[in-house]
Amino acid sequence: MSDVLPGGTLRLSETLTVTRVGYGALQLAGPMAYGPPRDRDEALAVLRAVAAAGITHLDTSDYYGPHLVNGLVREALHPYPEGLRIATKVGARRTAERGWPAALSRPELVQAVHDNLDHLGVEALDLVNLRMTDTLAADDIVEPFTVLAELREQGLIRNLGVSNVSAQQVRTAQRIAPVVAVQNHYNIAFRQDDALVDWCAEQGIAFVPFWPLGGFRPLQAKALEQAAADLGATPRQIALAWLLHRSPTMLLIPGTSTRAHLAQSIAAATIALPDRALRTLNAIADPAH
Repeated sequence: MSDVLPGGTLRLSETLTVTRVGYGALQLAGPMAYGPPRDRDEALAVLRAVAAAGITHLDTSDYYGPHLVNGLVREALHPYPEGLRIATKVGARRTAERGWPAALSRPELVQAVHDNLDHLGVEALDLVNLRMTDTLAADDIVEPFTVLAELREQGLIRNLGVSNVSAQQVRTAQRIAPVVAVQNHYNIAFRQDDALVDWCAEQGIAFVPFWPLGGFRPLQAKALEQAAADLGATPRQIALAWLLHRSPTMLLIPGTSTRAHLAQSIAAATIALPDRALRTLNAIADPAH
């Protein structure tokens, strides 16, 4: 493993310290995270480059593919490098139509955890994020999160997080078991969770934005492009640098299926954002921009 990446590390629990610049494996599957990768050899090479770069936060899920991406992770990296921490998600399943329906019943969650264990080839999962559906009712998280808390007590899971949740759902989950990470939709142009980002920082909880670069519809903003040109970087690098600046407990998991884009994401952590650039970038989420 190399020296600590620019951006440093974040300690979330006694068993979970990760680099703030991580990697999200969703794009290693086919279109819409379904089916095999377009270039299997490159997918394996990307995963090996992640480990070689010293990245210790790898985000995946058994419903990417489905099942295929965890198999790639195991093929590329097992036995896993010391210090590598693999985060996964449960709470959904895939359909032949590439849908993502909820899978939050006790049998579905127990099966999902065991599937992740088997396909990754580990005895315990470093971090499991419970992905909720779009319902924001706080009590809806109680039963599924209780199931994961029980599996944690059994030693199958080391740490728990939540995904696609409201602030109240996070607080409800906290009353059941420790929550070390919140994974929600957030980026420089989509900032509905600004208050939750700040609260997580106060609590020492990681905020892990999914779609940090816009997801299947990449971020497009003239101000972002201009700031990137002024600083000699790419728009995606500036968007990632802004996220690291936004909160001390922000963790990045940008996804890519190429080593070239991986190198660009890592380099984003070295970019200093001057005050003038920050003012411009902070205004991107304003409806007037």
